[in-house]
Amino acid sequence: MAVRAVRGAVQLERDEAGHMEERVGALLTAVLERNGLTADDLISIWFTATPDLHSDFPAAAARKLGVGFADVPLICAQELDIDGAMPRVVRVLAHIESDKPRADIAHVYLGAAAALRKDIAQ
Repeated sequence: MAVRAVRGAVQLERDEAGHMEERVGALLTAVLERNGLTADDLISIWFTATPDLHSDFPAAAARKLGVGFADVPLICAQELDIDGAMPRVVRVLAHIESDKPRADIAHVYLGAAAALRKDIAQ
């Protein structure tokens, strides 16, 4: 079994805890489904959020999914504050165990966040 990394991002419409929970949940669910993963396949997840998001931690939103994230190490960090960057974005870098070749990993960029990585967004 190899260690692989899955990238993804989602843009929030507003900075509210309930909305973050909904959007982060949708992102993580899509990452799992598109890659045929379960929580047992996850090694760890790094979350970053743009500096304009203050309502909640993305990792806290992930824990509320209730699909086995309780035992997965999660950490949050703040994105760089770059002029002109897309606002209200949560990004993920999930480390997984998978037999899939690196080229077959599905990176997930939902909604407007697909513009961030047109080269790998699926």
